[in-house]
Amino acid sequence: MKNINLTIDDNPLSVPEGTTIMKAAETIGVYIPRLCYVPDLGIEGACRICIVEVEGFRNYQTACSTKVTEGMKVKTNSPAIRQARRDLVELILDNHPMDCQTCERDGNCELQDLAYSMGVRERLFAGQRKHFEVDNSSFSVVRNSDKCILCHRCIRVCAEVQGVTNLGQMHRGVNTVVGPAHLVAMKDSVCINCGQCINVCPTAAFLEKGATDEVWAALADPKKHVVVQIAPSIRATIGEGFGEAPGTAETGRTVTALRRLGFDAVFDTNFGADLTIVEESEEFINRLKCNGVIPGGAKSDDHDTHPCVLPMFTSCSPGWVSFMEHFYPEMIPHMSSCRSPMSMQSIILKTFYARKTGLDPKDIYVVAIMPCTAKKYEMRRPELCDEEGNPYTDAVLTTRELVWMIKAYGIDFKQLHEEDFDNPLGSSTGAADIFGTTGGVMEAALRTAAEKITGKPLDDLNFYNVRAVTGYKEASINIAGIEVNIAVVNGLNNAKKILEKVKSGEKQYHLIELMACPGGCIGGGGQPYPADGRYVLNKEVLEKRAASLYKIDADKKIRKSHENPYIQQLYQQFLQHPGSEIAHELLHTTYAPREPRGIK
Repeated sequence: MKNINLTIDDNPLSVPEGTTIMKAAETIGVYIPRLCYVPDLGIEGACRICIVEVEGFRNYQTACSTKVTEGMKVKTNSPAIRQARRDLVELILDNHPMDCQTCERDGNCELQDLAYSMGVRERLFAGQRKHFEVDNSSFSVVRNSDKCILCHRCIRVCAEVQGVTNLGQMHRGVNTVVGPAHLVAMKDSVCINCGQCINVCPTAAFLEKGATDEVWAALADPKKHVVVQIAPSIRATIGEGFGEAPGTAETGRTVTALRRLGFDAVFDTNFGADLTIVEESEEFINRLKCNGVIPGGAKSDDHDTHPCVLPMFTSCSPGWVSFMEHFYPEMIPHMSSCRSPMSMQSIILKTFYARKTGLDPKDIYVVAIMPCTAKKYEMRRPELCDEEGNPYTDAVLTTRELVWMIKAYGIDFKQLHEEDFDNPLGSSTGAADIFGTTGGVMEAALRTAAEKITGKPLDDLNFYNVRAVTGYKEASINIAGIEVNIAVVNGLNNAKKILEKVKSGEKQYHLIELMACPGGCIGGGGQPYPADGRYVLNKEVLEKRAASLYKIDADKKIRKSHENPYIQQLYQQFLQHPGSEIAHELLHTTYAPREPRGIK
């Protein structure tokens, strides 16, 4: 590749052709301020904060979008440039709410940091300020346009990564606003509740729908038996909320912190993940038999809604489920009917656990700590509520919300000792831990399905060819001489590519794992904002989080879901056998086409 020679701030350098000024400057330790720029999204050039002087150009150039040319001379820090950038930041601030001390992003706001670093100490401009009503209609995502700085990050991530294109810019001037088409309420739009708009927003224009007040109230209610479950990925990400490096495993301290907060019992959603694998592998094998892929013939249980449809899609990601119901409803028969691990765990708590402890299910308050804002939507799906319409999961907190609660309670997280989960719903296998990263559900399912099909232990439990942090992977797995075609997908624009191949007949798969968020749950819409200024979409961050989960898996004595002794006891004492009538009633669900209600 051809190299380009240029100077930046009188420093000569040579970079590959096609490099932007911003990237070139970083190679010599020059950081050019920015707001709208995100490395993994398209270039927008909307904020103008990254302007630089280029010799021969009358106007300032944006460093994020301008590519270097031979002999280019760039100034990134002249007095004129510094003043122009500060003026731009001041203009943004003077159209921004003056509530930093009470804002959820106080202390973790890119606009706040930028204003500080540029020496903005007063508001110099006055004029009409925008004002829009807060859209609090969604179960998952709150949109506050007063705090929007029109960087368009949310628009780009929704379109480029998730393929939903729910957000766009409307109107002009002081009335310019970002929102769903026709500015319908978020709950009535095609929003899939994934929360990636929250992850990339530099201010607080998008936030998760908070549930901390409800949880504090439950913990203070002596009549409530308040239990909590934590998702697999939480243990690999929560430490970042306390300044630890990405991928620092903090299972034991998280359990201790939850007990300090006052929870009566601390359980592990990993138990629900093991249960999911046992049920899902049974369903998958049944579909393989029905299609003649493996011998035996399909079971004819009346409750087996779609026993013969291949490929089977995994159904653990509520953002993906919502996406499918909105955009690919004709493919609903491909969905596994299994509930997610969170939903399975919650209903077992309100049934088996209630019976075992002698508690009234109405007195048990189930809190789920999830990496995913879409779980707040999932818990309220009518299909996942009891006959009276009450959710089996009473509240969902994101990782970020739990971090705040721990800090608010005065708990020094790093100084805590490590404790274990409560049993029986706190015991899990290594297969459950890897649910938190893309490819993990597939690998866990294959460990169990392969042994059930062959009747023999696997020589190697590691399915490296389905491990993928970004994009999608395809592979063929040989099970007892049978080639099983699989695919692993994360990020819904990638899901579109796979789904179109399935629809056209270009590809024939048997099993597809789909996760809405980049990297899977480790990149969920409720995960901590990386403390070092990197973005949640950053591949390095995601890889470190994933590696942490794979290490936890590798270090466990039991690494196959069906070998979890507490899962085996649950079937013996309560569920009878995988795929039984009671198992199907409690652990499976249905899906239906959905249309945005605000647009006809």
